[in-house]
Amino acid sequence: MSLRRVAAFSVHTSPLAQPGRGDSGGMNVYVRSLVAGLARAGVQCDVFTRRDDPDIAEIVELEPGVRVVHIDAGPPSSIEKELLPPLLETFGDAVCAWIERHNGHYDVLHAHYWMSGVVAHRLKHEFGLPLVTTFHTLDFVKHAAGIDEELHGRAAAERSIIACADLMIASTRDEERDLIVGYDADPARIEIVPPGVDHSIFHSRHRDESKRRLGYVGHDVVLFAGRIQPLKGGELALRSFGELTRTNAKLLMVGDPSGPIGPEELERLRNLTVELGIERQVEFVGSVPHSELADYYRAADVCVVPSHSESFGLVALEASSCGTPVVAASVGGLRSIVDDGRTGFLVEGRSPTDFAACIDKILSDPAFGASLGAQGASRSQQFSWNSTAVRLRRAYGDLAAREPVQCR
Repeated sequence: MSLRRVAAFSVHTSPLAQPGRGDSGGMNVYVRSLVAGLARAGVQCDVFTRRDDPDIAEIVELEPGVRVVHIDAGPPSSIEKELLPPLLETFGDAVCAWIERHNGHYDVLHAHYWMSGVVAHRLKHEFGLPLVTTFHTLDFVKHAAGIDEELHGRAAAERSIIACADLMIASTRDEERDLIVGYDADPARIEIVPPGVDHSIFHSRHRDESKRRLGYVGHDVVLFAGRIQPLKGGELALRSFGELTRTNAKLLMVGDPSGPIGPEELERLRNLTVELGIERQVEFVGSVPHSELADYYRAADVCVVPSHSESFGLVALEASSCGTPVVAASVGGLRSIVDDGRTGFLVEGRSPTDFAACIDKILSDPAFGASLGAQGASRSQQFSWNSTAVRLRRAYGDLAAREPVQCR
């Protein structure tokens, strides 16, 4: 295959959006960084996303070789992703019309998340193009973690996409296993391609310098970075912090409410700080620009990632790249990021006492914490978006030697 241009789909959230706000998160970073890496590797990319701002241009050049194409489907405003499935047919119609109007030629369709997969699956058959999909999260995994997010036949849609996808990209062997066990995916059509990290932004620096810049000199800083929604485990972060006895400690909650119950979850977490008697030690920072997040990682003595599930765990990787030890739930992709006892700790189960013990072990021994952080920063060097893009470009090219998958 002479690979020249890829049509990527990120229907529910734009790569231009700020992570940590609304439905924007690690997937935004992933899509934006991946298409930029592909462009540097010589593959031009158009990212199709739903217009959520009436004033934004139809086409925005993200950087040379990468365009974000805004498609009209529903109101040109932010709406909860739970309301988007009924708009997917309209979105698909509009993409078809746009491609025909612009005489667009693509070699590969790459869908990110299940809703994008619904659209790209249809376009695969309309244009006769290979379909690549990265799910980022799976309904099967969320149900297993006790998170009920069944929306408009999501599980059935994922099964249909998986049955017809020419290539599925998994970040880790855990995600590969979930695709096989949960959906009977063909292992021959799964490629493990780990995400990367931007080392020009996320790198080590003297911790006191970042604490001084953010105003936390003299404090032990624990960081939680993620959207405020039950899946990310904000409650466990608060309860774990509440078991510490350090009066000089601060817990920074960086991220905005997400999803229909996000505002309710934020209010519940605020009330919980009062119940635990830690309201003066906890700061709800809200979302910050991705580049500024690096300072929060570097100011933190510990980054806690207590998610119920993570297909990869970009926060853990970015924190490690900044030299910050990570205490994470032993789930999903976090097990491939955190080297237990060497770059941080993996905690089995969801006991606040167990999380607190690991956090306190790091805070009590700054030299030990520095050693964990240094090893994490060193290990993070094996992850880069350029290498991710090169591996994916090769995987795209391999599709030429395969017979296209037909729907079963």
